[in-house]
Amino acid sequence: MKSKPRKPDDRVLIVVPTLNEAEHIEAVVHDLLDGCPPETRLVVADGGSTDGTPGIVQRIKDPRVHLLHNPDRIQSAAVNRAVAELGGDATVLVRADAHASYPRGFIPALLADMHATGATAVTVAMTTLPRRGFTAGVAAAQNSVLGTGGAAHRAGLGGRFIDHGHHALIRLDAFRAIGGYDATQTHNEDAEFDHRLTRNGGRIWLSGRTQIGYHPRQSPRALFQQYLRFGAGRAETLLKHGLPPRLRQTAPLLTGPAVILAAIALPAAMVAPSGVWLALMTPALTWAGLCLGFGTQLARKAGRSDVLWAGPAAMLMHLGWSLGFLGRAAVWPASRKPAGGTLQSAGQ
Repeated sequence: MKSKPRKPDDRVLIVVPTLNEAEHIEAVVHDLLDGCPPETRLVVADGGSTDGTPGIVQRIKDPRVHLLHNPDRIQSAAVNRAVAELGGDATVLVRADAHASYPRGFIPALLADMHATGATAVTVAMTTLPRRGFTAGVAAAQNSVLGTGGAAHRAGLGGRFIDHGHHALIRLDAFRAIGGYDATQTHNEDAEFDHRLTRNGGRIWLSGRTQIGYHPRQSPRALFQQYLRFGAGRAETLLKHGLPPRLRQTAPLLTGPAVILAAIALPAAMVAPSGVWLALMTPALTWAGLCLGFGTQLARKAGRSDVLWAGPAAMLMHLGWSLGFLGRAAVWPASRKPAGGTLQSAGQ
């Protein structure tokens, strides 16, 4: 589907938060600027990279590209700071990830969707890009219901209004009206923002014109730590606004307690086997069997042995998310924060 012509009053601010993204940043900048007008401003908000990312950005010979230091080091603060300091007269914000791949004409397609639908924000579907070995399994899990629970922006069900999706384009007047992102929230700040946006009358469109590719974490440890943070961020969003977990989040949430019960029961079962200890271990064993079995089916369907990693990868994702969620919930009363954006303080 061809994108509609850009409206003459679209003034685009692109913000790319980075932290050690030397492998991807140059390609991301060039891909994002494809088809954009000369007055577009692209800001790489760097959180203190040590791998040469800032130097790569500074060597890009394009007056539209700017480098901004982000002392807070987190994405939500990076976007708020870029809007506050370099937003100028921009009318549209595009938030982009450095750990992703963008198709040609990505931003013109987002603008076309915004004008065609009247949406306040346009989100995109995201497909994890496989490599070899462990990442092939991660991609298979993240591209399936095993790892996503059927979330619309991970299932590619575009061309409709939704309540949350992977952030791409937001009208800047609406972004500013609700205070931007909560810059104290390190993860799940996009879902927290979407809740406030829709509560304020905003409408979120999931694009059917374009989508992005995502580069997964390359080691089990990095994947587990990522999902620990995801779970903690989701807990903060739900607790902050008094929202219940969705049905597709409930099953992964239970994996942490199930594994803890199994860890307690296993030593006792080895010393004195009994039906009680086996019963305590059954939930965790059932979950592990389902993940490994589903991963085996994905590997058979793909015809690739390395996709067998999908089962273990999904287990790391579920367990990390659960423990992160429960850990954040456990300390929530002592660290409760007010709900709302923090855009006004970003440039101070």
